[in-house]
Amino acid sequence: MFRIKGRVPRKVLAWGLPTGWGAMAITYKLACPLAQEDSLGARLVTSAVFFAVGTGLIVHVRRALLRELRQVRKVAGAAQNALLRPLPSRIDGLNVAAAQLSADRSACVGGDLYEVIATEHGVRVVMGDVRGHGIAAIGTVAAVLGSFREAVHDEPDLGRVLRRLDRALARHLRERSRDDPVAEEFVTVLLLEIGRNGEISALNCGHPWPYLLTGTTVEPLADTDPLPPLGPFPLPAELTPLPCGSLLPGDSLVLYTDGVEDARDPRGRFFPLRTALLEAVRHHSITPQTILRTLFTAVLRHTRGRQADDIALLVLGNDRTHVQCSAPIGARGATHNP
Repeated sequence: MFRIKGRVPRKVLAWGLPTGWGAMAITYKLACPLAQEDSLGARLVTSAVFFAVGTGLIVHVRRALLRELRQVRKVAGAAQNALLRPLPSRIDGLNVAAAQLSADRSACVGGDLYEVIATEHGVRVVMGDVRGHGIAAIGTVAAVLGSFREAVHDEPDLGRVLRRLDRALARHLRERSRDDPVAEEFVTVLLLEIGRNGEISALNCGHPWPYLLTGTTVEPLADTDPLPPLGPFPLPAELTPLPCGSLLPGDSLVLYTDGVEDARDPRGRFFPLRTALLEAVRHHSITPQTILRTLFTAVLRHTRGRQADDIALLVLGNDRTHVQCSAPIGARGATHNP
């Protein structure tokens, strides 16, 4: 038995009602005797008819635009979940909290990227910021994150991971330049590797250095000048990861994009990130979730919810005190229970 469903095309549905209203108004004007009269009452009735028709058209168009906007936000939200997948709360003995807020509220997707993956080489972290924000930055974010998620398992050296990211970005920009020859894009990237003993090594391409929280002390992880961002300039021939000390049990590491420090209040004052971190560790227990909530609340209060750039925060806390070494880790999000 065959069942045939008749479906009215969307274009017919979209234009049917406005066409019907327009036809009703024209019919009234041409066929109704009252519309031909010049008396005040007739003019008032005619004006009311056309006002009702115009109002109906405006309401119809508004509803159609809202439907389209909801669809765009739904698609953008799906892209957001596919690209910036929610991180597990624990990864190889590290407590993890992360969140991102786009400056383009209609898109729900920004140009910031982050990922944390446990590998046999250690826990590897990427934090990046694509020039621009909104839906236009999705392709670049996908290219960089996709390359990172594959390279961290294949490459034993952090420098080779960075070269893989650079090549993936170059391919993406070449393909994009076919459609937009004047497009100029770059990505700031911070790569970290955290060993089983907490030792940290890093490669930084134009990204802000994270803050290391030890007790009530808040200090930058490093003070050396970073390499140029990926995209405009070639990487140097030698890429030696920078030793950055250790993330000891009880310590936390706060990674962020420059949208945090560049956030301004109505008077034009920048957000004091280090001061906010000092307040967070002074009055609250130092957990990544608490730090993340405190910082986001402070940024939104500082900007009155009107930040001009994307914001991303990633907080890692070492609570490996009772974690024992086991077999090598080869999958994202694999954890050891204390």
